[in-house]
Amino acid sequence: MKQGIYEQLINTITRQEISALDPDVYNIGTEKLDAEEARKLLSTYLAAVTRRALKIVREQTEDKTAVLAQIQTCNEIIATLKDTLGEEEYNELQLDEQGEVLTHVYSKLNSIRAIRDTKIVRPDTSISQSSLFTGAKSEPSMLLELQKEIVTADRIDWLVSFIKFSGLRLLLEQLQQFTASGGKLRIITTTYMEATDLKAITELSKLPNTEIQISYDTKVSRLHAKTYIFHRDTGFTSAYVGSSNLSNPALTSGMEWNLKVTEKDSLDVLRKIEATFESYWNDREFTRYMAEDEGHEAQLKAALNRKKDQSNHFHLDIQPYDYQKEVLEQLNAERTLYGRIRNLIVAATGVGKTVISAFDYKRFRASHAGAKLLFVAHREEILKQSQDTFRYILKDMNFGELHVANYRAEALDHLFISIQSLNSMKLTEITSPDYYDYIIVDEFHHAAAPSYQKLLSHYEPKILLGLTATPERMDGKDITAYFDHTIAAEIRLTDAIDRKLLSPFQYFGVTDTVDLSQVKWSRKGYDLNELEKLYTHNKIRANQIIQSLNKYVTDLDDVKGLGFCVGVDHALYMAKIFNEAGIPSMALHGGSSEQERHSAKGQLVNGELRMIFVVDLYNEGVDIPEVNTILFLRPTESLTVFLQQLGRGLRMADGKECLTVLDFIGQAHQEYRFQDKFRALIGATKHSISYYVENGFSNLPRGTFIQLEKQAKDYIMRNLKQMSRNRRALIEKLQMFQQDT
Repeated sequence: MKQGIYEQLINTITRQEISALDPDVYNIGTEKLDAEEARKLLSTYLAAVTRRALKIVREQTEDKTAVLAQIQTCNEIIATLKDTLGEEEYNELQLDEQGEVLTHVYSKLNSIRAIRDTKIVRPDTSISQSSLFTGAKSEPSMLLELQKEIVTADRIDWLVSFIKFSGLRLLLEQLQQFTASGGKLRIITTTYMEATDLKAITELSKLPNTEIQISYDTKVSRLHAKTYIFHRDTGFTSAYVGSSNLSNPALTSGMEWNLKVTEKDSLDVLRKIEATFESYWNDREFTRYMAEDEGHEAQLKAALNRKKDQSNHFHLDIQPYDYQKEVLEQLNAERTLYGRIRNLIVAATGVGKTVISAFDYKRFRASHAGAKLLFVAHREEILKQSQDTFRYILKDMNFGELHVANYRAEALDHLFISIQSLNSMKLTEITSPDYYDYIIVDEFHHAAAPSYQKLLSHYEPKILLGLTATPERMDGKDITAYFDHTIAAEIRLTDAIDRKLLSPFQYFGVTDTVDLSQVKWSRKGYDLNELEKLYTHNKIRANQIIQSLNKYVTDLDDVKGLGFCVGVDHALYMAKIFNEAGIPSMALHGGSSEQERHSAKGQLVNGELRMIFVVDLYNEGVDIPEVNTILFLRPTESLTVFLQQLGRGLRMADGKECLTVLDFIGQAHQEYRFQDKFRALIGATKHSISYYVENGFSNLPRGTFIQLEKQAKDYIMRNLKQMSRNRRALIEKLQMFQQDT
């Protein structure tokens, strides 16, 4: 037998071949047939055996009687199932020996067929057997097949990422004929890349029995699927799945591949296609387009002309994305059903927590005219971006005052302030507890710190909203205590990627030769001074990092990366080594000027820099969507910081395929918790983290890829086993203590 993987039913010859293999030499895998899967596997096997038998019958029979001989053979096979089927069903399933195939049934009543024979239209390819279209000249035309599929269907469902009028007009005559005769047409499309033609949607909306759903969410939901489903009540439904959008080149001259799937030979696949279409059709991301509604037409025109006119965006009614609406509804439910005016939103970095809060405040202000707002954060960058977001959504470029660093507010009613400025100006002493109607605390995981206590204990707003990506703190303090131990709504990292709100990522655990097992450890984790001494001026490690970067990225010239370092000297050293290797880089840290930070960001985006090595910067509140590479050059004990740093590369950007993450993993201290990091990456887990590390990270959420180099994997497994031993020892001590007391 050939070596490799199989999924073969074991028959007599297979059993003999297996028996001939030495079990000491060969690893042979078998498993029991699943009762649900057995029907499909066994029927497929019988079909293959039957085809072989019919081929032999055909070869041994004269041409005149070849068909009859094959039918009789099939009837003999059916006869063996007579007792199982029952007399009635057995008689119904016997093949007629005249050897004919039914090709159509149409009524002549109220039809030209009553007085004249008309040619029956049907696709050139079989409607009972699947086939592949590759656009080759010798094959049937995809365009002609679609035309024939249209006029022979009972219902039609299409899912295409864009519709060009050049493609629609090739099929418009057939669609007019189909819908005029009572056929129902449903189409799902998008405004992605502004590629859809307004005229195409307008013409489709004129057709009777036609419904159109459109996704306007072009930034986060990039629908690339192309599917054409032709439902037939006769049981011969067919669907085309492949690369052809509804455009002239895609249907005529393009090098497009499309697989035709039929109900008769791929029922399970077809049912999944139908079910997925229905799930999209009922997804609130897609909006029903009504041509008679002027608002719908205006929305579509605006969506298809974003690049042409960015100056009029304030004239449009800005709406939250579908997933943001879900969060807003959950917030409203918490307040109206449970009376909770303090609410916590947990949402992955990049999902738009501030946008959600702005829409929530806008709704609150509609019923509370002049509602006073206090927005608190701990960084200037966060406050500036938040103020811009509120102004954009409220359509008021004068909304709000900044009070942070060199900014001084002239009024207090709508204040965006840092927690440091709030305390230094003694805001709680100059405003009453009920002064602010609506208070937002961004990055609420910081709220357990002493600096936030005056704020939280003094004010009694009508609404308190906390925003965070990571409610779990390293010190174990529970921030949900401020919110009745309840999270109002959450969109975690894996959920956000699955919803296509964030960029997919590839995480590689790269072997690091530096041994950290003996580095001094305290309650806060590794001693940073010792770490920096190990990493700085370690040229072997620095060169290995460059080699790993070359190994895992597609092209160094396309890299726009951030490298997270342990200290200033480490960051400066890494930038120096990378520059010497011809990789334009620089280091940024707390002492870098605002001008340097701004300049570095621009240089990274336009390609003048490939890497920025940072220390305690770009953890939160700074957006560089173009970042496509992250280097973790030090262990990160804080789950919050780890996810914030990862989040710097998860923003979506045009031309960005995915984020590549290189995490350099050495022999860790026995107290280091790898399991927290991996739980954050893969979400809720069916198995233990040890299982995933040992057996490979399979069946991960879509867009999530994790791979560990062998030595890094060994380091992690040893650490996890040590943690497990420590935990067992602690449990045993507790049990002994309980027995003693």
